Parts: sequence; C-alpha cells; structure tokens
Amino acid sequence: MLSSRSHARVPLPLLLLALAAAAAALIPAAFGADEIQGGATTPGAAMTRPLPPVTQAQLDAAGNDARDWVHSNGSYVQTRYYPGSQINTRNVAKLKPAFLFQTAVLESMETAPIVVNGVMFLTTSYNHVYAIDAVTGKEFWHYKHKMGPITTFCCGPNNRGVAVSGDRVFMGTLDARLVALDARTGKLLWETQIADPELGYSETMAPVVVDDKILIGTNGGEYGIRGFLKAYSATDGKLLWTFYTIPEKGHEGVWATRDATGRDMKRDIAAEKKQLADKGGDFYKALGGGVWMPPAIDRKNRMAIFVVGNPSPDLYGAIRPGDNLYTDSMVAVDLDTGAYKWHSQYIAHDVWDLDAVSPPILVDVRDKNGQMIPGVIHGGKTGHVYVHDRRDGRLIRFSQAMIPQEDMWTLPTANGARMLPGANGGVEWSPMAFNPKTRMAYAANLHQPMTYQVEASPYPGGKLWLGGAFKTIPAEAQWGKLSAVNIDTGKVVWDYKTDQPLIGGVLATAGGLVFNGEGNGLFRAFDAATGKKLWEYQCGAGVNAPAVSYMVGGKQYIAVAAGGNTQLDFKRGNSVLVFAVQ
Repeated sequence: MLSSRSHARVPLPLLLLALAAAAAALIPAAFGADEIQGGATTPGAAMTRPLPPVTQAQLDAAGNDARDWVHSNGSYVQTRYYPGSQINTRNVAKLKPAFLFQTAVLESMETAPIVVNGVMFLTTSYNHVYAIDAVTGKEFWHYKHKMGPITTFCCGPNNRGVAVSGDRVFMGTLDARLVALDARTGKLLWETQIADPELGYSETMAPVVVDDKILIGTNGGEYGIRGFLKAYSATDGKLLWTFYTIPEKGHEGVWATRDATGRDMKRDIAAEKKQLADKGGDFYKALGGGVWMPPAIDRKNRMAIFVVGNPSPDLYGAIRPGDNLYTDSMVAVDLDTGAYKWHSQYIAHDVWDLDAVSPPILVDVRDKNGQMIPGVIHGGKTGHVYVHDRRDGRLIRFSQAMIPQEDMWTLPTANGARMLPGANGGVEWSPMAFNPKTRMAYAANLHQPMTYQVEASPYPGGKLWLGGAFKTIPAEAQWGKLSAVNIDTGKVVWDYKTDQPLIGGVLATAGGLVFNGEGNGLFRAFDAATGKKLWEYQCGAGVNAPAVSYMVGGKQYIAVAAGGNTQLDFKRGNSVLVFAVQ
C-alpha cells in the first residue's frame, strides 16, 4: 500500500524525477544489517538552558500541556489540538514572524517540529536534524545522517520529524535505519537497521515513543515490500516485536465485494479465486502494506492503532488475488506484544492506490444511539472522514464526501479509465486536527483528477512496481479544500476552497483557530467555528507541513516548515518560520 506517494499519480516530469532518484540510489554493494554507518554532528552555540529528560508522565500529559509540543501530532491521541488560547480569533490578525530559521537543505519539508523546554528539534529531507532555540532560532547543533550506499524511496526524500524521550531524540532514515541522538549535543548514541533498502524499504514517518518502546512503521508500498509496525528498545535499539501488515495466511480475507461505505467495487471474485488457486506460493512477502504515519496510542487499553497503505503492485490486482489484508485498513495491536486486536478494511483488493495514510485520532464519539463511546477517526483518500468504535474497530459512520467522487469504482484499463478521487486523495498523508469544543475534525483535501492505466507487471525485485500508471488530466482543474466535519453527524459544516491541492496537515487551537498551509506559500488561520479566513502570511515556499504551537516565557508561538513538496512539485524552500503576536 502506498499512502501518500504514488509516483504515477503525479505529473510525468515529477514521476521521471522520482524514478531517477530511486534508480540513482540503487548503488551497488548493499550493507549488512548490523553495519553502522554513523553520522556527523556540527555543534553550534552551547546549549546553556536546562534540558531535563522528557518523562513518560510528560509524554502522557502532552494533550493538556500548553508549554511544550512533545509529539509530532501533539499527543498520543493525535488530535493536533493545542490547549493554549493566548493567540485567538481576536488577535490572530496581529501575528507576525518572530524568527526564520534556514536549514542547509533546499528540498521538500514535511517536518512537525518538537519543542521541549524552549528547544526545538526539527528535521529536513535527507535526514538532517537541528536543535535550535525556540524563541530566537539560534542553532545548538546540526546532525547529518550518513546514508548507506542504497536508498530506495517514493515521493521525495522527506522526513516528518523525530520522537523524544528521556535525554534522547529518535529518527527514522531513508536508508531504513533508526537512530538515537543525544538531545543536548546531537551525538549519535546508537543506530539499528530496520529493513533492507535494496528491497524497497525506507523511513519517513516520525516515530512514537511509549514505555521506552519506539514504534515505527515502513514505507515502500510501491516496491513490493511486506509492511510492518515494529517496536524497538529506546535504551539500545533492540527489536522487541513486529506486527506484519500482510499476514502469512489469511491475507485473502473474506472476498468483500463492497467498500466500507457499501458501494460495489466491481470485483470478479470467481476469477480472483481461480487466480489464487493457480498462484499459490508466497506472494504475501511482496504484497505491500506500508505504514506511513505514526500510530495513535490508547494508554488505557494498551493498544497502538494505525492505518495501512496500498497493496503491491498498486494497480495490477490480478497478481495478488483476495482482499489483501491488512492493506487499506485501520489496525489495532497490543502495545506490549504487537499481537493483533482488530482491523477494519476500507477498500479490499485496492487497484486505485487509495490507501489509508492520514494518522488516526482517538476521541470519544457518538454511536448510532447517540451514546458517547471511545472512538477513533480517520481521514481517507476517498474524501470521507471515517468514525469507528475504538473497542472493536466497527465503523459507526462516514462523513459526507469532502471532494468530488465520480464513477466509483471504475476499474483501471489498459488505455486508462477516469475515476475520482485520484490516487492522491481526498486526505493524503496530511494529519487532521480535532477540536473537542466544536466537535469538528479539520481535514486538508486534494482534488486531482486522474486516469488509471493497468498493465501486467511481475515483481521487479525491490524496484518501483506500480503495475500501470496514474496520470493527471491536464484539461481538468486541480484544487484543494480545507473541510470541517462534525464527527457525530458526518456533516460537512464548512469548507474553504484553495487554488492548489492541499497536502501537509492541520493544527487546531483552544483559541478557536485552525491553521493550514498551501503549496503557493500561503500560511493561513481560520475561525474554527465558521471557516472565516482571519490571517495569512506568504512564506516564500510551499507550506506543506503541519504547524505546531508552544509557549516559552509566557508567550505563545506558532511554527511551520516552508520547504515545498516533491510529490506535488510545490516550490522548494529550506526554512521553518515561527510566529507570535507582536
């Protein structure tokens, strides 16, 4: 599965760029799983401010902490809701830059900075990490990961951020490693190989640390990998458990003919069953199912809940008969052992690359009887917000479509068939935000019409494996829409249409605000209740990363990366901008 990065779903020049990058990265001489490549740290100004260890209690309480931003999505429940209200609907118009920090890497930026005790940790493409003063932008240290001889990745050399715990900073890398750095100095403490990049594995997601376990998934749904979520020891990087998103047995599922919303997916089940009988073998090893974004953590029930990307190959379904579990699904596993708890599949046997990728959010929801129950929501590339019962994964409702849906589910053809939404969404990898006061989820959507072309394609051995192509339609307009959805009714309360497709993510705050950026460089604030635009700033490069908020010295700040986006070819930059009311 692929969640936010279909090569062919983007314009041809960008596809060629991605293919060239992947090919150039396949340098001969693979490295062993235990070989440590190291990295380089450049010290900056001395970090004189206190930097006490980040405790588990602090990580648990993050959702109510207006001072720090210690998870990439704000908290274990991933609402991306900042509880402070110093910046609000009445004064947001006075928001001005406090500082701009320029990195050494001019390439797409999708990082969600972490802020602890006035120190900001941010990442760039190609796995650079910076520690800077969160008030002045003064650099403390800069770590540059030393890549192994092979990197194979889809949709840009991105990194979406680090995790912090104790006195350490953790990052996944493009060459499929997990590294631990000293938070005060940037010194490499340990490094472990997660998977083999020569087979198509890579890491762009921000990890999650809980109970001294680092949880991290994998990219590679376009390369014939076998997806997983893994847990490592935060102390020494030893592997603790693995959950494979493609089971060895039972991946054919129940032969579902309808998607989660009840629509006929036009599957030929008889033909698929014959293909399975004829095929046999171990094709599950290359069936895809990447995990692109961080899991949500249900502390009470000790579950990790995450979503899984598309099957491999993306469009050529004849080579992978069955439902292809657990692709295009939400999955819950035991936090301590990785054992399966439940799953809910949105699209069985996906041949449109409409994988599940935007991270799940844990909130209480109303069931069909109006009773509040533990829930989990997800914004899909289909353009729906899905609302589930957290106890068993059962789908309670799905929202009105936030973007056009046409000819669902038209099957791909050799000449190309038009079906909306295109392979980028809907809601791509972009994290949603949820405001508990308005009961609304805020989702950044894409409208990018495409045709789907299929062709027979055997497994190419860790190389790009689409089984066809997704192609944008030059004559049709592309645009974006920021949508507010009432999760208790499924109704779209308001939306704001943008000139370009939206990708990057949303921040909501207790000040009644919603922040979202665009590929044209505009960073905007909206009234969370009405959708009225209240403020905007031109950042000079695509704002295609989710914003964060924090407080230092009694003053609230908003930070966002402006580096553009490889996937949609938005203008590149190298900066993080930080704003405050002046």
